[in-house]
Amino acid sequence: VQLQASGGGLVQPGRSLRLSCAASGRRFWNNGMGWFRQASGMEREFVSGISWNSGSTGYADSVKGRFTISRDNAQNTLYLQMNSLKFEDTAVYYCAAARGSLFSKQPRDYTVWGHGTLVTVSS
Repeated sequence: VQLQASGGGLVQPGRSLRLSCAASGRRFWNNGMGWFRQASGMEREFVSGISWNSGSTGYADSVKGRFTISRDNAQNTLYLQMNSLKFEDTAVYYCAAARGSLFSKQPRDYTVWGHGTLVTVSS
C-alpha cells in the first residue's frame, strides 16, 4: 500500500501549483484523505482534508480561500490546488489516508502516509 505525492516544485509568490497523490496497492475510496505539510524545523501541520465522498472538506485558516482539495475515487487520486502561494507555504507536503471515512486534523488519525513532495515559494 503506497501513496505517492507529486507536483511540488519551485514557484514564485502569487503563482499556483497543483499537487497530486496517487494511491497504489489498494483503493481508498471509502477513506477520508488529508494533506499535511512540514516546514523545516517545524512540526507537521494539517493543511486540508476531505471525506470519502467529497461531501465534507476542511482547511487550515492559513490556506482557506487559496487552496482547494478534491479527489477522484475512480482514479484513486487526491489533489490539492494551491493558488496565491506565499513564502510561508514553503514545506514538504504529505498526503495521507485516514482511518475512517471522514478526515481529521490530527496526524494520529491517519494510517497511510505518502513520502511527500517539496514546495518552495521563492522569488
